[in-house]
Amino acid sequence: MSDLNLVVQRAPEDEALRSMFVARKEVFVDLLKWDLPTIEDAFEVDQFDDPHAQYLILLDDGGQHKASARLLPTNRSHILGDLFPQLSESPVPTGDEIYEITRFCLDRNQNAVERRSSRNQLVSAIAEHAISSGIKMYTGVAEFAWFQQIKSFGWDCVNLGPPVSICGKLLVGLRIIIDDQTIKGLKRAGTYESLRLRLSEAAMGSS
Repeated sequence: MSDLNLVVQRAPEDEALRSMFVARKEVFVDLLKWDLPTIEDAFEVDQFDDPHAQYLILLDDGGQHKASARLLPTNRSHILGDLFPQLSESPVPTGDEIYEITRFCLDRNQNAVERRSSRNQLVSAIAEHAISSGIKMYTGVAEFAWFQQIKSFGWDCVNLGPPVSICGKLLVGLRIIIDDQTIKGLKRAGTYESLRLRLSEAAMGSS
């Protein structure tokens, strides 16, 4: 656990990152009961939270976490390629212009309207980040019900293979194409929402 502790300690002033790790623990460990490592029973951090991970974090005016996502470069170790390659019928998509979306997290301390707005702002930020950063594709792993929601957001999203039951969960590998039609698709689906929360683009390697 010493290496994981270092992740939190590397950016002691960065409250956005610390707030995100706390929210991830509350959602993925406390609520969803995923078997994940934690630090001091407060922060959810795993082996993919390394200097190459990027984070999009939505914060309220007080700097508190509302929503976040982790982006992993696929030309390095990542969840779909390393842990769940069986979810893709073809070779797992990888490359400099392909990133994996992981740990899509909505803070539990929001009502339904706030959560939907935070979700839409985060999805919009993920798309806009890709366009401004030259990312052409996102990949990911999702439970089947969540995958159905992701598909409905309005972007070009398809499964990489049939759902597979793993440890009692029906999982799907997915890919999302990012192009000049992506924002238009999100708007048509009613998912696009301009940022009203503050966006922090963080990376452990920059601290």
